[in-house]
Amino acid sequence: MKHYLPRILDTLLEERLNAKGAVLIQGPKWCGKTTTAKQKAKSFISIDQPDMTKQYQQMAELSPSILLEGETPRLVDEWQIAPNLWNAVRYEVDNRDEFGQFILTGSAVPNEFDESMHTGAGRISRLLMRPMSLYESKDSSGEVSLKDLFEGKSISAAGETSLKKIAFLICRGGWPKAIGLDEKPALFQAIDYYDALVSNDISRVDSIKRDKEKAKRLLKSYARHVGTQSSLETLRQDMLANQSDTFDQVTLYSYLDALRKIFVIEDSPAWNPNLRSKTSIRTTATRYFSDPSIATASLGIGPNDLLDDLNTMGFLFENLCVRDLRIYTDYLDGTVYHYRDKNGLECDAVIHLRNGSYGLIEIKLGGDKLIEEGAKTLKDLSSKIDTKNMSKPSFMMVLCAKAAFAYKRKDGVYVIPITKLKP
Repeated sequence: MKHYLPRILDTLLEERLNAKGAVLIQGPKWCGKTTTAKQKAKSFISIDQPDMTKQYQQMAELSPSILLEGETPRLVDEWQIAPNLWNAVRYEVDNRDEFGQFILTGSAVPNEFDESMHTGAGRISRLLMRPMSLYESKDSSGEVSLKDLFEGKSISAAGETSLKKIAFLICRGGWPKAIGLDEKPALFQAIDYYDALVSNDISRVDSIKRDKEKAKRLLKSYARHVGTQSSLETLRQDMLANQSDTFDQVTLYSYLDALRKIFVIEDSPAWNPNLRSKTSIRTTATRYFSDPSIATASLGIGPNDLLDDLNTMGFLFENLCVRDLRIYTDYLDGTVYHYRDKNGLECDAVIHLRNGSYGLIEIKLGGDKLIEEGAKTLKDLSSKIDTKNMSKPSFMMVLCAKAAFAYKRKDGVYVIPITKLKP
């Protein structure tokens, strides 16, 4: 059995269990939800156990409290298979009036999640788990802390990661089963995930039969538009190129809704700061997968293909960085946005913390020219922000794949390799 690699969510789960009656951990299949939950649970039940699922579903309808008996915190794995357990957990939390009673894990939002199911507000706290960040998989040294950047502390780190290694990390993804394996079996994990996704998961989420080939085409189109604000109509037209069949808007929305419910795609919302002048801000979300390896598997490409096409690699590297920034930012109690205005000024990532602090981030593969471009963009955006009505950025950072050092430039912009970053 593989040794458990600590996750950033461990701390968040501990905090929530100390403050709420139940915690729901959601996220993509195979990202490690159950394994992490088991580190804290004192007893557990797996609703997807093949020889017991039907019985568990019947019991959840007839007498759900029996399934919730056991030492606490009690883990209910894949609870969404028996959705009535949600209300049962909520009732038990109220009845027991104690914190840390249950952990629920689920790799899909149940189709039956409707008005009859109480929101669980105040009783059930939600956490989103993603595949592992580079810091969690030990591929980042963690010498530079995002928290330190917000606090204005000095940073320093040396040592360069090759583009070849970065290409591998993009294609391998953060799937726990892939960590520590040789290259070929490590890369196969994402391919296997993709195959299960198009063959079963996209239909099983809401019991609507979806066409495997159309699912493949949609994922391929989404992968081609990663890191852009392409409209859904653009995606649809891209799917129809050289195809004789149809794929209308209603069908597209159905497929996309299914992919969101199983946490395959996770777009980045637009940031809306106070600006000195009236500039129209684009509100379209930026297209991303929960893990960059889903994009490479959808495109049918590997590390060498990325090295032969650095433009594509740049967009998929951006997806990798956004994944890590989201994981780190959850730890800091914040949200990751993107910025783009009508004049084309764009910032790849804006980390906004609940206390109002924010940092501006441009993502580049590396090289003096690209780093210089990123720094200019950051300074241009910073100069447009109305600091009378909001604070100035806590930091500006070019997050890159390839740089010999992590350092602060004379103009105040940080240059930091993703393989040096931690929360």
